[in-house]
Amino acid sequence: MSDRTESLGTTCVQGGYRPGDGEPRQLPIYQSTTWKFDTSEHMGRLFDLEEAGYFYTRLQNPTNDAVAAKITELEGGTAGMLTSSGQAANFFAVFNIAGAGDHVVASSAIYGGTYNLLANTMRRMGLECTFVAPDCSDAELEAAFRPNTKAVFGETIANPALAVLDIERFAAAAHAHGVPLIVDNTFPTPVNCRPIEWGADIVTHSTTKYLDGHGASVGGAIVDSGRFDWCAHADKFPGLTQPDESYHGVTYTERFGLEGAFITKATAQLMRDFGAIQSPQNAFYINLGLESLHLRMAQHNRNGLAMAEHLAAHPKVAWVRYPGLPGDAQYDLAQKYLPSGASGVVSFGVAGGRAAAETFMVNLKLAQIATHVADARTCVLHPANATHRQMNEAELAAAGITPDLIRLSCGIETTEDLLADVDQALAAV
Repeated sequence: MSDRTESLGTTCVQGGYRPGDGEPRQLPIYQSTTWKFDTSEHMGRLFDLEEAGYFYTRLQNPTNDAVAAKITELEGGTAGMLTSSGQAANFFAVFNIAGAGDHVVASSAIYGGTYNLLANTMRRMGLECTFVAPDCSDAELEAAFRPNTKAVFGETIANPALAVLDIERFAAAAHAHGVPLIVDNTFPTPVNCRPIEWGADIVTHSTTKYLDGHGASVGGAIVDSGRFDWCAHADKFPGLTQPDESYHGVTYTERFGLEGAFITKATAQLMRDFGAIQSPQNAFYINLGLESLHLRMAQHNRNGLAMAEHLAAHPKVAWVRYPGLPGDAQYDLAQKYLPSGASGVVSFGVAGGRAAAETFMVNLKLAQIATHVADARTCVLHPANATHRQMNEAELAAAGITPDLIRLSCGIETTEDLLADVDQALAAV
């Protein structure tokens, strides 16, 4: 259950930044790389993490921190940070606790870029990943764990397979093995689902999508629930529970507690060394998007469901996948985790296969062919030919992606106009 003292909509508008007397009403953009100090001793205390403050934007910036605080509040976490992209957020979330010689369990039904990150790029860094189907049996899930497993990863709604993660079940499995569950909550946003309330420990976002909502700003976010007890499994997470010699011997769990250790380590180590910071300007844009998130998601949800129902009844559509559609294989899980709506993303196949799909897409007038997804304008993509192009046929099948799959991201346009656009494009097939 939520322990919010304010409604989610009010947090969307006013969370993260509350101006004082005579201060700017709009969140200021701190477009500065550095801060000035009167003494070296003061700067030294900041470098030693003995005092809170700012000295270099590669690590932290007040604009970014205000937006991260808003997203953290929306997700019900205790600490958060922004990154340069959603991919950076997922990389940091995993690499903060798992590296060379370690192992991760992940759902196979995830975004193609994230699959490649875990299966290939991080493998070259010495980390192994075992992928399991989101609907795998309890025995199959249990068999995926190893003594060196450090985390479980999944997406609330998989992109673009639209499989809904059984968060409670995956969290229980992760916790039974003393590791956290990391959930990418990009498609639902905290308006539709708050994974922490269902047992997730770390939540990530591509803020580029619904949180921004306008295709204007690339970014990512990580939110820590503050609930996972790193100290109870200290041998698994020495980076958090033992002194960090690269940062003057600080022990993150001792200095910052369970509520702040994970994010502080990710900032002090990973952001320091990789530098995948979000620009203050982009953070400002994301904050503008967040102010209308609760209003936009309501229309995305309406359009997504209406489109799924319309496509399911169309004679030229071979199949439709939408978690909120009655009869969908994910419907029961969606009713549990996504009762307010299942976003605006619909996956479907046009009768006639890949060639028919290409004909359909090129004849759309309102919906635009674009790599993007989840913003105010309706857009469409053929994943097997774009975002999941690096995956072989077996990997595509495991991710729930068929050659004819079309991902249609319904924006916030008038519902009837979107349905008419789809009808005229299908008429050309």
